[in-house]
Amino acid sequence: MVLADGRLVKASATENPDLFWALRGGGGNFGVVVSFLFRLNMVHTIYGGLMLWAWEDSKDMMNWYHRFITSTPNDLYGFFALLMVPPGEPFPQHLHNQKVCGIVWCYNGDMQSAEEVFKPIRSFKQPVLDFVGPMAFPAIQSMFDALYPAGMNWYWKTQFVKDLSDACIAVNLEHGEQMPTLMSSMHMYPVNGAAAAIGKEETSWNYRDANYSVVILGIDADGGNSDATVKWARSYWDALQPYSLGGGYINFTMDEGTDTVKTIYGNHYQRLSEIKAKYDPGNLFRVNQNIKPTDQTLLIQKLAGYP
Repeated sequence: MVLADGRLVKASATENPDLFWALRGGGGNFGVVVSFLFRLNMVHTIYGGLMLWAWEDSKDMMNWYHRFITSTPNDLYGFFALLMVPPGEPFPQHLHNQKVCGIVWCYNGDMQSAEEVFKPIRSFKQPVLDFVGPMAFPAIQSMFDALYPAGMNWYWKTQFVKDLSDACIAVNLEHGEQMPTLMSSMHMYPVNGAAAAIGKEETSWNYRDANYSVVILGIDADGGNSDATVKWARSYWDALQPYSLGGGYINFTMDEGTDTVKTIYGNHYQRLSEIKAKYDPGNLFRVNQNIKPTDQTLLIQKLAGYP
């Protein structure tokens, strides 16, 4: 990666390990990554897609989902959503504009066993829509692209949550009922699998004890409802706060100041700030969710005439 002073360095477990630690969760605060090596998993055909259930089943589905997804093997993944059905293909007309709950599934295990794996899913409650089956992995990655064309206004809020108590579920359903626009929604992404197998102190991400990243999406197609989507997302986030671990996922956080960034990194923030001071003392890389260099270092730079 290229540092603020123009140096080209390598960050790994053995070279600049402090920088390597910071980059895994610290975003673009430390330099420009121009090359990276990563470990791949083989993926070809998966068994997945979208299932929807009636809104009146949402409470039961969230309770079932919490029990199911926190105990299922890592080769089966599914994120939960509260949403409204868009009025168009491929959705059947009788579901258009209806509030529903749903799960987007992705199973990367033995395809011969897929139908058996999904039997308990399909048998708990009858879905009102079942678009799940074999498909190429890129197909599920792009499945919803057409629903979200460029130019929409998005406002994001996020919480990390460990347990879905009845009270927490009630908050989700109360605010889900009030979704202000057709495309607004809530997504609940499980982070209890492979991510939880890494120690909390091994990287700068601070919430490996969470089960879910809850993402609140206030989406406005043309800008006319932006005030309503922002107000709804903030109100939803505030109501979830008592049930969260604090913080949130940095990529799903708007520009809301240093205090929010500190909350997101929790007790890792001070170490990140010190590493920032080492590699970018002048805070060149600041057009982001900014981790500021330690104040002491900034003062030294100022006294030394650093611009």
